[in-house]
Amino acid sequence: MPATLVKTIEHCLMCASSALVKRVPLRPIPIATPNFDVTAAGASDEELRAGVPLDLWQCTSCGHVQVGAEGDPELQYRDYVYTTSLSLGLADHFRNYGQTIVQTYGLQPNDLVVEMGSNDGTLLRVFKEAGMRVQGVDPARRVAEQATERGIPTVPEFFDARLAAGLRERLGPARTIIANNVIANIGGLGSVADGVRTLLAPDGIFVFETQYGPDVIDHVLLDTVYHEHLSYFLAEPTALWLAAHGLEAIAFEHIATKGGSIRVVAQLANGPRPIDKSVAAWIAREHAEGMFDQPYFDRLATSLAAIRSDLATIVAREKAAGRQVAGYGVSVGTTALLPQFDLTDEIAFLVDDDPHKPPTLRGPDYEIPVCRSDELAARAPGTVVIFAWRYAEPIIAKNKAYLANGGTFIVPLPTVREIRG
Repeated sequence: MPATLVKTIEHCLMCASSALVKRVPLRPIPIATPNFDVTAAGASDEELRAGVPLDLWQCTSCGHVQVGAEGDPELQYRDYVYTTSLSLGLADHFRNYGQTIVQTYGLQPNDLVVEMGSNDGTLLRVFKEAGMRVQGVDPARRVAEQATERGIPTVPEFFDARLAAGLRERLGPARTIIANNVIANIGGLGSVADGVRTLLAPDGIFVFETQYGPDVIDHVLLDTVYHEHLSYFLAEPTALWLAAHGLEAIAFEHIATKGGSIRVVAQLANGPRPIDKSVAAWIAREHAEGMFDQPYFDRLATSLAAIRSDLATIVAREKAAGRQVAGYGVSVGTTALLPQFDLTDEIAFLVDDDPHKPPTLRGPDYEIPVCRSDELAARAPGTVVIFAWRYAEPIIAKNKAYLANGGTFIVPLPTVREIRG
């Protein structure tokens, strides 16, 4: 493991306990992913390609689930290239989400809305258009600069208690603080919660969406497990974490984004809003379904073994017929799935709809060529594994010529499915 880029996590990111147990063993993957510009990272090729442990661990003190290794956030996020607008449907989700917050919690024109991990400002724009003051916080320098140029002021820094104090002094208290698909990426969760407490107005709310850990287990969402996602949240550990930092969870809601996420609403401890019955209900369900015990996590290992077996059978069939196996999609999910599926040595090439993808996807002992997706029909591999499996329907619809010529698509998750013409 390259010590300059990665450190082992030896304590719970929520409660700081060292009582961690390995729940799900997974294959190592590189710390570098297509989400950030590796040419600007200033690290060696050997460091960026090295396999880093990805096992899932659970804290037996509070129940939080997390990975066991953390990349250097300066490396991972200063040159981040992913933007919200790249994800199909996410901009529409954010628009509906922002409007719901405004209506449900009575936000008024000139109220301050702060978002950590604000990326290109897609969500904050909803609040700005409704008359609120907005402030983004995002460490990706280029993305933050571009968002500011487009009218969403964005501080190019990591959100923590120190930054929050400065924002409050400059802008006043925030009526709403938002964090969407970013809380899981932060190692310093204690400082984040302290920052929220510092910045939040007495009647303010803190709202965040993040991957719900049990959805990863139940629906085999292995493409969401990589080193940028340090945490996989459950309701009870989340409520305990907030309470330890002067906040209280007042509502939990399940939402469909990322294959299954949790939306958490919190306020300052003893705040003005009642605690919704959903908080107790979620916690009770987690205990009833055994989400703090090893047998629950064994489901993921069992599902993964079945997927590996099915894919191995398909690869052997294609090899026996002298046909290539290709992959569709070049993303962080592809980096995560290749080793878990035992496919790093089996994929002849990858295709992607984005012509700006790098010419190769690289990792420990593999270097897979990347082509434009319009080359698929001409190259005519026997089978194509759709690593971008959430978008399988539009991908298949776009590539009917490949199917018509005898090709086969494989949708690998949550179970292996073959689609032929």
